[in-house]
Amino acid sequence: MRNLLSTGPDVTLRFFRLLIAPLLLMLALLPQPSQAAEGVEIRRHQIETTDDGYRLSAAYGVELSHEMEDALQYGRTLYFYTEIEFTRPRWYWFDEKAITARQTVSLSYNVLTRQYNVAVSGSVYQYFPTLDEALFLIRRPNRWLVAPRGALKVGETYNVKLSMGLDPNYVPKPLKVNALNNNEWRLASDKKSFQYRAE
Repeated sequence: MRNLLSTGPDVTLRFFRLLIAPLLLMLALLPQPSQAAEGVEIRRHQIETTDDGYRLSAAYGVELSHEMEDALQYGRTLYFYTEIEFTRPRWYWFDEKAITARQTVSLSYNVLTRQYNVAVSGSVYQYFPTLDEALFLIRRPNRWLVAPRGALKVGETYNVKLSMGLDPNYVPKPLKVNALNNNEWRLASDKKSFQYRAE
């Protein structure tokens, strides 16, 4: 009968097998992401002064993960947000928040008509036969009126922060826990900072 307390190459090998085998099994059972969703890239941003106010002209790099595309096919709606903030530095106090605006764009799929629907702030609806065409409107949205004329002081320079991404507030409850812990549901840009001189 072998001494259980004995040492040697055989005992060391058995010890490592007992230790490593469960670890390898645990790693094998972990869910493997098929394709992590990349962040949103703000490719172009410009503030335009028009007769009715200040408009944002922008373009974004957005790619949906496989899980997001599957959610669309099963009737889930995806909501994207765009946030913009204009602040004016003041030496005697906190920065003045001149404009804070948020726009929501929804993307859904109708199984019966086999069309994708894009709605801007719940009012402007457009239908597309393919996902790529629907995403084109999200990637290159129409010029957004962020504030009326008079909201900014002409000649003053403002610091602008712009961000865009998938809105976690609208993720369906059954998917929310998964979305918080899964890279495939993390889709947002870094805040783009730039300056704008009001006209």
